[in-house]
Amino acid sequence: MSYDYTTKWVPKPTPETQEFWDGAARGELRIQRCDDCDRAYFYPRPLCPHCGSENTDWFTASGRATLYSYSISMRSVYGYEAPYSIAIVTLEEGPRMLTNIVDIEQTPEHLILDMPLEVRFENRGDHTVPVFAPAAAQFEEAAA
Repeated sequence: MSYDYTTKWVPKPTPETQEFWDGAARGELRIQRCDDCDRAYFYPRPLCPHCGSENTDWFTASGRATLYSYSISMRSVYGYEAPYSIAIVTLEEGPRMLTNIVDIEQTPEHLILDMPLEVRFENRGDHTVPVFAPAAAQFEEAAA
């Protein structure tokens, strides 16, 4: 099997993740919340990871997050031009999510832990993937 290394990874929705991908296509960050313990969670699954309840529902998250951790890759691969970051962000609603940070220089001096971020959506063929960029308010404060 050959792979086109100039093209970024494209998601393959499953029944459990379809709502997440459909939301991303609409420009919405959709995650789940347990109706019993009222805690949000990510990655999509049919049972609450906190209390085990099946009583869960989808909602549109704010799209705001902070940078929790990251690694800067210095190797170009699968459509990603080095350097690029592989990051974990903490969503305002509580869950953490694996993603990429975009629209900022990919250096430790610029990727500051706990920096405010906001979701962006990147088209990849027939699918859309959420990525995160520095929050606009952060740039307004720096300019003041």
